[in-house]
Amino acid sequence: MTENTTSTALTIAKPAVLKTKKLILLRHGESIWNQQKKFTGWSDVALSTKGEGEAVQAAQMLEKAGYQFDVCFTSVLQRAIVTAQIVLAVMEQANRPIYQNWRLNERHYGALEDLGRLNAVTKFGVWPILGCQVQFDAAPPPITAHDIRFPGNNLNYADIDKSILPLGESMEQTVARVEPYWKNIIKPQLKNNQCTLVVAHRNSLRALMMLLDNMTPGQVMKSRLATGRPLVYELDESLRPLRHYYVDKKI
Repeated sequence: MTENTTSTALTIAKPAVLKTKKLILLRHGESIWNQQKKFTGWSDVALSTKGEGEAVQAAQMLEKAGYQFDVCFTSVLQRAIVTAQIVLAVMEQANRPIYQNWRLNERHYGALEDLGRLNAVTKFGVWPILGCQVQFDAAPPPITAHDIRFPGNNLNYADIDKSILPLGESMEQTVARVEPYWKNIIKPQLKNNQCTLVVAHRNSLRALMMLLDNMTPGQVMKSRLATGRPLVYELDESLRPLRHYYVDKKI
């Protein structure tokens, strides 16, 4: 008796390759006023020598990790713009488009801008200074529309409706300012590109982190970002965060 056997080839389906998008958040290098421990906000101050070095180091870390950027976004403040320019130049990617927008500016610190911490406390007391740094909805003492520090008196913001320019901002107001640019400009670019760099400021980047991670007000106020240290977000195709890490921890 002969037993007939049938050989059936098994087809093993290959797992789908998950295509991740990468968003790199980089706080500008140390500025001159960071060095002097002054409230900076929208004041357009230059990088310190240390800050320029931090930008170079950030570029070297990103280059070592193999990043190739499609596009870069910055604020309109020179400390962010120059940091981005240094990073891309060191990485030999200076031809990448850099889009600048005021919505990525640092939080406006109102009447605290240009003051050192001790001078600010002496002038306004402890709680107005501490409160705006620990409470999500607490704003610093405001300036007036006649103050030279009001952006509406700066030609760089001449095309923007003065009514939406700040006299001083809480973290809550900073998030509200950043959110439209995230939703309408950065997210569509992320959908079309694999690797996006955002060079901005402590609080505008924390606003992006809050929007990405659905942070609570308490969580965002406790979050920290060092100058010149790239933070990588890996996103799925729907731009949902998969994980995030500092690039030097991944190398």
